[in-house]
Amino acid sequence: MRGAPIAAVLAVLLATTACNGSGNADAGGAWKPRGDVRMIVPFSAGGGSDLAGRAIAGALEKAEPGLKVTVENREGGSGAVGYSALLGKKGNGNYLLATENAILSLPLSGQVTFSRKDFTPIAKLAEDGGILVVKKDAPYKTCADVVAAAKSGRVSVGMSGAYGVDNVIFTMIEQKTGVKFQRVPFESGGELVPAVLGGQIQVALLNPGEVIGQLKSGDLRGLCVTTDKRYTYPEFAELGTAKEQGIDVSYVQFRGFLGPGGLDERESAYWQEAAKGIAKTAEFQKWLKDNYLQQAELYGPAFGTYLEQLDTALAPVLKKSS
Repeated sequence: MRGAPIAAVLAVLLATTACNGSGNADAGGAWKPRGDVRMIVPFSAGGGSDLAGRAIAGALEKAEPGLKVTVENREGGSGAVGYSALLGKKGNGNYLLATENAILSLPLSGQVTFSRKDFTPIAKLAEDGGILVVKKDAPYKTCADVVAAAKSGRVSVGMSGAYGVDNVIFTMIEQKTGVKFQRVPFESGGELVPAVLGGQIQVALLNPGEVIGQLKSGDLRGLCVTTDKRYTYPEFAELGTAKEQGIDVSYVQFRGFLGPGGLDERESAYWQEAAKGIAKTAEFQKWLKDNYLQQAELYGPAFGTYLEQLDTALAPVLKKSS
C-alpha cells in the first residue's frame, strides 16, 4: 500500500478488524455475538454432561432474547476431543463449552497438552452428586459391601470417561481402603445404565438424573451417595453417604460453561452477564429439579479461583493413580 492515502489505509485496516471479530460492538463498546452460538458438549448424547449442556443452552436463549445457541456433541477421548475443539476457537466469542471436572482431570492425567488456563472461565452454575448403583439382583447392599468384595476378588466398575469424575471417586475409594477395581471406560453416563443392566459391569457411578428411572422401577439399586451429606430430595433421602458407611470419600461434579481462550474483556463480560440470567429462568430451575442438582453459582474470576483450588486438591489423587 506504499503511496496510498492514509484514509484508504485506515479504511482497509478497519474492514479487516471487523471481519476478524466474532460479534458486534455497539457505540458504547459493549459486545454481543453475531449469528448462532455453538455450545460444545465434550461427551455423547444422553449423559449428565449432555443434559447440562442442553439445559444451559436453552436457559441462555431465554435469558438473552434473540440469542440462538446450537448444541454440538463432540465426544471422544474422555472429553479431550470436545475440549480440543474449543481450543481451536481461540478468541472466538461465538463458541462455548459445557464444562465439568474433566477440565481438570484430563490435564492432570497427562493425556492432553492443554489445561484450564487455555480457556476462559464463564460460570459455574450447579453441583451434581454421584450414586453407586448395581443390578437389583446383585449381592451388594451398600458401598461397604462392594469394598469388602474387592478385597477378596474382582469387582468391575464402569466409568463415563477414563479420566472423569468416576475415575477420581473410584481412585479415592481405592486410596482410602486399599482395594483395586477393574475399570471399564465408556463415553458417557448414558452408556453405563445398559452396561450395568446387561451385566457388562458390576458397579457404576451415575448422577441422579441419569439413573432415577431405573431406581424407581427397581431395575437398579442405589448403594450410597458420594456427596458430603445425604440428599434432601425424598427419592434419595434413604441412601447413606459413603462416609456413613466407613469410606471417607466425598466428591461432586460441577456444571457450568467456558469460553475459548483469548476472549477480550467485552466478550467475557457479555457471557458472564448472560450466565447470571440463567438461574432466573424456568428452564434452568426445571433442570435442577428434574436432575436433582444443587444450585451453586460462581462467575468469571471467582469461577477461575474455584478451578484453581480444585485443581490443587485433585493433583495428589490423580498422580497417585497414574
